[in-house]
Amino acid sequence: MAILIYTQNYDGKFKKSVFELVTYGVAVAKELGTKVTAVTTGKPDTEILKELGKYGAEKVISITNEELNDFSAQAYAYATEQVAKKINADLIIFGNNPYGRAIAPRLSVKLNAGLAAGVTALPSSVSPFTVKKRVFSGKAFADVVIKSETKIITLNQNSYKVEENPVDITIEEFSAEIPEGAYAVKPVEIVKSSGKMSVTDAEILVSGGRGLKGPENWGMIEEMAEILGAGTSCSRPVSDLDWRPHEEHVGQTGKVVAPNLYIAIGISGAIQHLAGVNGSKVMVVINTDPEAPFFEAADYGIIGDAFEVVPKLNEAFKKFKAEN
Repeated sequence: MAILIYTQNYDGKFKKSVFELVTYGVAVAKELGTKVTAVTTGKPDTEILKELGKYGAEKVISITNEELNDFSAQAYAYATEQVAKKINADLIIFGNNPYGRAIAPRLSVKLNAGLAAGVTALPSSVSPFTVKKRVFSGKAFADVVIKSETKIITLNQNSYKVEENPVDITIEEFSAEIPEGAYAVKPVEIVKSSGKMSVTDAEILVSGGRGLKGPENWGMIEEMAEILGAGTSCSRPVSDLDWRPHEEHVGQTGKVVAPNLYIAIGISGAIQHLAGVNGSKVMVVINTDPEAPFFEAADYGIIGDAFEVVPKLNEAFKKFKAEN
């Protein structure tokens, strides 16, 4: 069984989530007695591609088509299909992020492959191939058996520890044949946020809701994030009200996140929000309402006014950092 890992680069560089995918793939490869091949687009620098070898990928195929510099799910699916067939891949692994969720289902149809989305752990069995994923908006787990010859999974971020496993890596360039129809849908404008941490990359997230009463009160949220080296996020009502940019919206209808620590301030915990954040390792909630649903899901809770609690926490965090 050959394993192919889709490694999305961002402006020619790889993020931690990519190294997590490679580490995970190598662990699966050991169980199957095979090796890992990575595939990427955009022709990153050779030294960047070699970084994948630090985590166990023995080969990377760099798709060089210039037209793939702009993302097109259908075109990327065609290109990945050709690489998968080239190496006779039996298992293809994506991150459970916007790219993976867009490409994997299309590739599943092209390869007649079974797909398990949002996997959270190593396979509990490789014969039959069985993986664990969250179901019922994250309230339960299910063991999914993929019976097809070719298998595709998308791995939830922060589900597997990144570990270095240096090997010599071979780099191969590849030009895919992509039909013109694959570009029927083209991006009109691409807007990228800059100067701040992406909510999907942050290991700590400080999130605010309508309990903060207005955008003018976000200073204490941003201060806490700066102290903790965290990212900032928000609930859907906050982004709908334009208090915060939409790229900070987390939840089932926004970005699904799984940081090591998620601090929810002034968020009641509607089921749609919880479904997008309950992959977090530790959740802390601050709310004046003791009946807020978030308290049932959180690991730690503070019943209190955010305008009193958060400034005190910020001072405590500053003192702790100064002493350590």
